[in-house]
Amino acid sequence: MSSSVENEDIQEKAAHIGMRLEDKWQSWRERKARGRGDNVTVLPFTGYGTNGWVRVLGRVVMAKEGAFENGKVASQILADGIRGWRNFISPPVANAKVVIGINGVEHEVTADRGGVVDSHVPAELPEGWTTVTLSCEGSTPVEAAVYIVPSDIKFGILSDIDDTVMVTALPRPFLAAWNTFVLDEHARNATPGMAVMLERVTREHPGSPVLYLSTGAWNVAQTLTRFLSRNLYPDGALLLTDWGPTRERWFRSGMEHKTSQLMRLAREFPDVKWLLIGDDGQHDEAIYAGFAQRYPEHVAAIAIRQLSVSEAVLAGGRSQAKPANATPGIDWIYAPDGAGIAAQLHELGIINGS
Repeated sequence: MSSSVENEDIQEKAAHIGMRLEDKWQSWRERKARGRGDNVTVLPFTGYGTNGWVRVLGRVVMAKEGAFENGKVASQILADGIRGWRNFISPPVANAKVVIGINGVEHEVTADRGGVVDSHVPAELPEGWTTVTLSCEGSTPVEAAVYIVPSDIKFGILSDIDDTVMVTALPRPFLAAWNTFVLDEHARNATPGMAVMLERVTREHPGSPVLYLSTGAWNVAQTLTRFLSRNLYPDGALLLTDWGPTRERWFRSGMEHKTSQLMRLAREFPDVKWLLIGDDGQHDEAIYAGFAQRYPEHVAAIAIRQLSVSEAVLAGGRSQAKPANATPGIDWIYAPDGAGIAAQLHELGIINGS
């Protein structure tokens, strides 16, 4: 037996039992889907980049013919309404070989065990919005939007989703399951004033990147994208995660996901200061405070949406932290809605006018 095979065997045995069980289950689902004639389908997500590179995001699944049109959910299915559970029934294609096309140059990358493509690819693309293509196993290429941040941009916006731009109750397992698997996506509610506030910020800082950071699963990426578009939020990439087991544990850490994504942005955009937006019902205050302590030069301000009493109860309580005391020199904003946040951003000079 070769050393590489021995290493793979050792890694397999070392993997958490939950990860091994999930991999076997998903492999069985993929085989069944192929057996009944389902198609390998690439779902493109919005990416971003800057001079010399682009981060391409997507997911490879097995799907019935007609379920997706150019990688998007078919229009008739949208018209009929989508229950959340439908986002989880397409089996992922683990370790799929995906071809990314950029300006006529092809790059082959490998999806992860959940079928997710998250690849940092060298590229010279024009600043602003453009597209790249993704295909797998000879499938028709689909287009993924990417935003190439201009080199002179020094300001960016990063916002949480759940209980920040969308009213939900993610931390409570039952309500999270209801919102994720049962509730029709059209029944989700936008947080009052948040879309207007974000539009004002982007208007005051043209060209600035907008990113949405969440502990939600990649399965709901297209649902969230449609929600943000329908409620007139600025276009931007989603930074989601996988709910499944890892090599060490049954479930991934949402806090670790958010922390690692923030640190990645600090490395990718060393000259950008971020307006960080979250809420006081999960761990956003602690996560943002930790980032501000480590990278104060990357924080323009931190805006926290205060949950109502009922929202805080559903969210499992309100944070008791006083992070502003631990981050001298960083401005913190607290308000229950977008209008209140916008008023304080105006006082700080981050937005002007009405």
